[in-house]
Amino acid sequence: MKNKFFQFERENDNLTTLYIYGDIREPDLFETLFGAEDSSRVDAFSFKDELEAIDTPNLLVRINSSGGEVDQGLAIYSLLKDFKGHLITKVDGWACSAASVIFMAGEERIMPESSLLMIHNAWMRAEGDPNALRKSADDLETITQPSVNIYVEKTGLSEEKIKEMMDNETWMDCKQAFELGFATSIEKDGEAQQSLKNINKYLKKLVEKNNELEKLVSSYKEKDLNNTKKDSWESFFNK
Repeated sequence: MKNKFFQFERENDNLTTLYIYGDIREPDLFETLFGAEDSSRVDAFSFKDELEAIDTPNLLVRINSSGGEVDQGLAIYSLLKDFKGHLITKVDGWACSAASVIFMAGEERIMPESSLLMIHNAWMRAEGDPNALRKSADDLETITQPSVNIYVEKTGLSEEKIKEMMDNETWMDCKQAFELGFATSIEKDGEAQQSLKNINKYLKKLVEKNNELEKLVSSYKEKDLNNTKKDSWESFFNK
């Protein structure tokens, strides 16, 4: 199987899952010049076409990433926000830095009990005279601001609170992230498996009921349904 920087999986007619497991960054010079692939890299340009081709009403984005480049994180966030259906994001391990921005794109944002979230200010390398270094510091504040805006919008926290958290490079477990509004729900251990079992049980019952309905309708096919005994239909729909 060919390595990819990301992976889309169409689960069924209702749901597609996108796995973002790796660094959020563009290809480096070596990868660009020699066509080398790095399966741990995720960039916005690489998956935009596949994202646009999704035909299911729900998209689940599962994230396990230490973060990476600010511009790629913001671009992926914007692409996901443009998804026409219902967007769910989930932290499978941790979502740090730029990956935490991507996590915020979800209408539903799920953090299992085993997950972590981290936010901080943008970083950069700088050199030069005092003027150049002061400009770099000012630039970093500008580069960080869009992420601040996203956190403020999604959590409802004040800009001052968000900036304080980013200054302190804040790590959050699921409980803290939920209480502060970064996550919209906490998934307990084993809850996902139980939910899947419940869904499968419900679907099985639905199929059985549909088959029973088809048999009942078929048995009255040659009759006048207006004369059908009322209690036969009531007994079916009350099951």
